[in-house]
Amino acid sequence: MLKKFFMNALSSFVGAWIALVLFGVVAVLVCIGIVAKLGVASSNAESVSKGSVLTIELSGMIQERETPLDLDYISLITRDASKPQTLSALVTAIGEAKENKNISAIYLKCGVISAPPATLNALRNALGDFRKSGKKIIAYGDTYTNGSYYVASVADSIFLNPAGSIMMQGLGSTSLYYKNLLDKLGIEIQVVKVGTYKSAVEPYILNEMSVPARAQLDTLYGNMWQYIRSGIAKDRKKVTAAAIDSLISKDFIFIAPASDNVKAGLVDRLVYERNMDDLIADMMGKDKDKLNFISPQTLVDQTAWGQEYNSKNQIAVLYATGEIVDGGGSGTINYQKLVPIIIKLAENDKVKGMVLRVNSPGGAVFGSKQIADALDYFKTKGKTLAVSMGDYAASGGYWISCCSDRIFADPLTITGSIGIFGLIPNVAGLAEKIGVTPQSVSTNPEADFPAFYKPMNEVQQAAMQKYVERGYDEFIKRVSAGRHMDEAKVREIGEGRVWDAQKAKQIGLVDALGGLKDAIDWVASEEDLGENWSVSVYPSLESSVWEMIPELSNIKTENALKNALKGDYDELAVKFLINVLRQKPLQARMPLIEVKMDR
Repeated sequence: MLKKFFMNALSSFVGAWIALVLFGVVAVLVCIGIVAKLGVASSNAESVSKGSVLTIELSGMIQERETPLDLDYISLITRDASKPQTLSALVTAIGEAKENKNISAIYLKCGVISAPPATLNALRNALGDFRKSGKKIIAYGDTYTNGSYYVASVADSIFLNPAGSIMMQGLGSTSLYYKNLLDKLGIEIQVVKVGTYKSAVEPYILNEMSVPARAQLDTLYGNMWQYIRSGIAKDRKKVTAAAIDSLISKDFIFIAPASDNVKAGLVDRLVYERNMDDLIADMMGKDKDKLNFISPQTLVDQTAWGQEYNSKNQIAVLYATGEIVDGGGSGTINYQKLVPIIIKLAENDKVKGMVLRVNSPGGAVFGSKQIADALDYFKTKGKTLAVSMGDYAASGGYWISCCSDRIFADPLTITGSIGIFGLIPNVAGLAEKIGVTPQSVSTNPEADFPAFYKPMNEVQQAAMQKYVERGYDEFIKRVSAGRHMDEAKVREIGEGRVWDAQKAKQIGLVDALGGLKDAIDWVASEEDLGENWSVSVYPSLESSVWEMIPELSNIKTENALKNALKGDYDELAVKFLINVLRQKPLQARMPLIEVKMDR
């Protein structure tokens, strides 16, 4: 008895000791974070002196907006963590720089950038608007990619390292097809779909791209590239759009000597980076030692844009970013979290109108319906609803967009993909390979339908097809009502086909080409708010203890997979299959299109 008492006492002591240690670690980290934040805030408050230069690093990843941080022990230990730049912060900083009399110029430090075309175009448009103030934009790069050069081409002066290059090669993407892999694993993906162009299912059932899928991508990339090269030619007076294609296809400019880029008119001078401060100082008419370079965050911290939650005349900007899922965390659109926010905004008398910022390839049909219903409720309150489309607003992303009062899209937005498909994996072959024999007992023949361990019969296949077609009909009717278009016309431009926004505007899927600011201004005009209004951004970021710790980032599943994968299977293939098995059967999702602007 006495032994048991001492054991319990000892275990309680050890537990308390561990708790105290963990509490101490957290407390220290929080204190470090607070001190760091106070230090940054203090330095920012004094850093924007007269003649300052806003410096933007055009490299790495640019995401739509800031997302909450999660604890990442690996990143904490290795110190290999940082927050990606966001389009929202960069555009806000550029806008502030335009109006701030202490900002004299913007300096673009260019490299390998990872962002879709519409994001880069929005950033380029913001820089173009900045130039209207008469202030200069100066760009330098050791190496420019398609994306970083496209943004930099709006600059007044473009400089390139004498040993550098412009890796401009046009647009393209590569899709992986897994039919052979699935056959080897003994997995059959049973597909039901509506839409000739609904090619999201193809990698599961084919070994190569279908003719319709290739045709729609040819048109999509062709239209987008024409817009991009025309934009470059407009600002780089010495090169034409046709010449750009010739430089790529005939002169192989991406591996040509740096001097060829000067001759072609793509850059102004070859300069080593160590000389850039002298050049900028000369252009600014200042001493090099008196140059003051500031970061975008410095300007963002000085504005309350998007945080006017107490204003009596609010225009809400609601971000819907990522794949639409039934549940899910950071980087996805979780209807269970988004719908309550929409309802609250509808019932908030301070909110006069809303812009839904959609950047989504679609996803689960059920979640799309819940969000669409909440948006319909918002409109019943007599409030104006506009949609601003980002990189993608397709399939389920278009489902939630189509009944707004007005749709704005960037010219390089990918939209449409009006179609539905269902995926029912059959792992009977895999089960046999690994020696598993499923056995079932039920009161009704369809009690276990759909089952992953046996194929569907003809009756079940027909029932699933009818299910998908019913969902497609509902999609068509919603688009028809929202876009004031005959159902026959919607079916004609539907079929799961993706469109660039320029073409989408021509066929009636989009109302206007423009960015988030255009949508916000339109809502303010429709609500007759004059100049007496402000912007509030939702969802507001959920702070946590770990938000106080500098340079933490979300745990990346890819890192775990890199360590776990030891066999012959391609990492992307395994991730792809895991994603398939986790999906809901019925999907309104566009095909995986990742336009390469970083090559």
